[in-house]
Amino acid sequence: MSRDYNFWVYIVTNEHDGVLYIGMTNDLARRITEHRAGEIPGFTADYRCCKLIYYEHCTDVRDAIAREKQLKKWSRVKKVALIATLNPRWNDLAPEVLGE
Repeated sequence: MSRDYNFWVYIVTNEHDGVLYIGMTNDLARRITEHRAGEIPGFTADYRCCKLIYYEHCTDVRDAIAREKQLKKWSRVKKVALIATLNPRWNDLAPEVLGE
């Protein structure tokens, strides 16, 4: 018997929309809170990536991992086009995820 799980592939950027970071998580609200607090050392903390601009839901971890890898290989132009399908103005989507 299969069970549905929740996974998200997401894209965050910095204040000036200059960099894109693609990640995957099983708890989008927690992960965005961590990004906002700079709790994840490395690229996102170094470049202050805390603005959620895109996310998509998966129910299978293998699908989420494959999608994350796929998006990471895309050119910036292609990523920007994908973001435009959900969020053409690049608004911060964190408030809707966090219930703010």
